[in-house]
Amino acid sequence: MNRILIVEDELHLAEGLRFNLEAEGYEVTVTESGEGALDLLLEKRRTFDVIVLDVMLPGKDGFTVMAELRQAGQYVPTLMLTARGHPDDVLRGFAAGADDYLTKPFELPILIARIRGLLRRREWLVASLAGSAPPPSQFVFGDKTLDWERQELRVRNEVFPLTLMEMNVLRYLVEHRDKNVARKKMLEEVWGLHEDTDTRAIDNFIVRLRKYLEDDPAKPRHLQTVRGVGYRFVPFP
Repeated sequence: MNRILIVEDELHLAEGLRFNLEAEGYEVTVTESGEGALDLLLEKRRTFDVIVLDVMLPGKDGFTVMAELRQAGQYVPTLMLTARGHPDDVLRGFAAGADDYLTKPFELPILIARIRGLLRRREWLVASLAGSAPPPSQFVFGDKTLDWERQELRVRNEVFPLTLMEMNVLRYLVEHRDKNVARKKMLEEVWGLHEDTDTRAIDNFIVRLRKYLEDDPAKPRHLQTVRGVGYRFVPFP
């Protein structure tokens, strides 16, 4: 039975989600604060298969909780719920480490479909790590290996687990390697955002990826800035 953690301070919504998800056959735990979620996951070491995380929480908000979980090495697939559908908020959630997002109000079948999608991806990844799936697809450049199925970057003897969105961004850059890629184009084709969005959110995301990819993030060789345009990924500089 898959285990789902709901982090939501609107108790009527949280209990409604619990009722419907339990009817779908999931085991559901509810906490109403970010601090409660961090206690369950980092202190009590409870294990979950998916987290449904609200952004607007008392105390630590969802963005902060998401970032602290990823920094602690917790890579549980996470769906963020936000009443603020502005593209910058969506990008901030992905930059913090979220795997998907849903804007309130939402339809229950859509939420359940999103959860099932995250579970399928997780099960596929576990199967791959157990050796029951075909050999993983990789992109190798120098002493670095991007492993799409294991969802990780290997640099010499170090392994960096990546979120789904980090993998999507890197896959897009690899597909367009050695070409200039505009920030707006990335927003449209990777994040699916077509509004007039502040592209500084992408810049912040790239800064984090450079920490994984570059020997010296202050002098990037692989993930280069193209002034006035965007970025260029150069696997063999």
